[in-house]
Amino acid sequence: MADETLSNLLQENRRFEPPAALAAAANVTAEACERATADREGFWAEAAERLDWGQRWDQVLDWSNPPFAKWFTGATINASVNCVDRHVEAGRGDKVALHWVGEPADDARDLTYAQLKDEVCRAANALTELGVRKGDRVAIYMPMIPETVVAMLACARLGAPHTVVFGGFSADALASRVVDCEAKVVITADGGYRRGNPSALKPAVDEACAKVASQGREVEKVLVVRRTGQDVEWDDSRDVWWHDAVGGASADHTPELHDSEHPLYVMYTSGTTGKPKGILHTTGGYLVGTSWTHWAVFDLKPETDVYWCTADVGWVTGHSYMVYGPLANGATQVMYEGTPDSPHKGRWWEIIEKYGVTIFYTAPTAIRTFMKQGDDIPAKFDLSSIRLLGSVGESINPEAYMWYREHIGASSAPIVDTWWQTETGQILISPLPGVTAGKPGSAMTPLPGIAADVVDDEARSVPNGSGGYLVLKEPWPAMLRTIWGDDQRFKDTYWSRWEGLYFAGDGAKKDDDGDIWLLGRVDDVMNVSGHRLSTTEIESALVSHPKVAEAAVVGAADETTGQAVCAFVILRDSAGDGGSDIVEELRKHVAHEIGAIAKPRQIMIVPELPKTRSGKIMRRLLKDVAENREVGDVTTLADSTVMDLIKQRESSAAAKEE
Repeated sequence: MADETLSNLLQENRRFEPPAALAAAANVTAEACERATADREGFWAEAAERLDWGQRWDQVLDWSNPPFAKWFTGATINASVNCVDRHVEAGRGDKVALHWVGEPADDARDLTYAQLKDEVCRAANALTELGVRKGDRVAIYMPMIPETVVAMLACARLGAPHTVVFGGFSADALASRVVDCEAKVVITADGGYRRGNPSALKPAVDEACAKVASQGREVEKVLVVRRTGQDVEWDDSRDVWWHDAVGGASADHTPELHDSEHPLYVMYTSGTTGKPKGILHTTGGYLVGTSWTHWAVFDLKPETDVYWCTADVGWVTGHSYMVYGPLANGATQVMYEGTPDSPHKGRWWEIIEKYGVTIFYTAPTAIRTFMKQGDDIPAKFDLSSIRLLGSVGESINPEAYMWYREHIGASSAPIVDTWWQTETGQILISPLPGVTAGKPGSAMTPLPGIAADVVDDEARSVPNGSGGYLVLKEPWPAMLRTIWGDDQRFKDTYWSRWEGLYFAGDGAKKDDDGDIWLLGRVDDVMNVSGHRLSTTEIESALVSHPKVAEAAVVGAADETTGQAVCAFVILRDSAGDGGSDIVEELRKHVAHEIGAIAKPRQIMIVPELPKTRSGKIMRRLLKDVAENREVGDVTTLADSTVMDLIKQRESSAAAKEE
């Protein structure tokens, strides 16, 4: 990545200092950063003291066989004990762990830590009765209900690694994951609620089990939660109702302490070869990394805060910052089953008002959707309880940041724009709310104990004001240990580009202050007339226009320039159709914000963008449209009909031009 092409794009001069009251009582101060720099392993050992261990570690980090790290070697620990038992034993059993909110408006229940512990123990006993032993894998294919958290913690208690598969995935996707990790048991539900209607899950499990059997393997038991009351097919030899097995089990369970490096879970993420990658996370280091970062980045005060991470538990954010991190810290949190716009567009804000949510963590995709709908919707609700906002999933556009700060955070709540990955397990780059002055759109600096940098093609650290590749120079506690069953793919994918450096696959730049800006996947960087341009920054330029809610940019083949900038834009509801000159207006806007080199060759106004179920934009499919190719595989999209709408819009635009 040539320096000059990634250093001359968007400039951001707005700064937001930490609120004085928050800074004065912040969990983490600048002094922690200094200590971590002076003694990184000592810093992580201190962070580990926040947890309950059995046997103490004899070594903080074993990096004798890179890239295979071992953290807290020789130590024993149980994640479930740290998430529930220890809070009950400390006299906090009556504290609410989960304010669970179902999608149907009158559906809600609270679980205290004591109640959660009892349910986890019952589930652990029930799974043992079903034949699950330490080391066995369990697949979880569930809606966002408390039993999903219970199932994960019960597996962790037994030392049975779980693989949670998002409940919107197909039977094929479930089957491929069950086969890859050789899951013995599947935990599911008859269905869940989505946009006002029951959505079936059990039929997909039945189909997946048949596919698994056709490949010479067998799912021994399927444990089913009755959630919606839908009729389901039943196999008496395999299927078991949760309310029978778990409801009838004892609430007494003596947990075993597991080795710090014992596998905790396998999380599948899409791979470039088409075969999903099973990212393996182990127990001790993962729990240290997630619990410390949750406490530090969100400045968690567990006695008074009500925390809400909106991620589905089928994604790593749901694992690290809805289950393991918050529960290890004894947090009270909200868990919501449904979508943000059901039964009405103000549903999330209604929940924040009802439960007095103080810390809110969501994705830029959701924020831009709310921008599209209009400022008047959140204005109807009392959001004054919020003291801290978080963003996760991809870089937040500066104007989306400003909207979030003003309309959800009352122009006072700090925003922590967090960068991390499924593979990293924990947040690595983020503002610290009591230390860092926020800049709209920047992830800012690596957290204490994290050695991240931006380098050039020769792995040299780039100077301030320049761009390159984001890398990690030292191991960190919650890092992936390998790809399940494929050590070579692990080495090839993450460690082969430069010796000793973890390559995240993301482009980044350092601004003039040395703060880090994420520029999207390196695969998405465009080469226009010899200039390497970031899709992220052009998208942010488009979103800064008052009529635009969301934008996606791709590079399409062009005979003259090599690649040309093609943009797909969703307008805000208040903008209507934008007017007949909207395309030229937006092209000029980008040229003004960035420069003529970034001016889009074409802009298409679209009703929606193709997104995965985790909210990430599938630019690959948009590139197919821009280059007039047959659109590729759409099975991972949240709504596969979106591409049909885009193609129809393209056809009508082409017809008008003719």
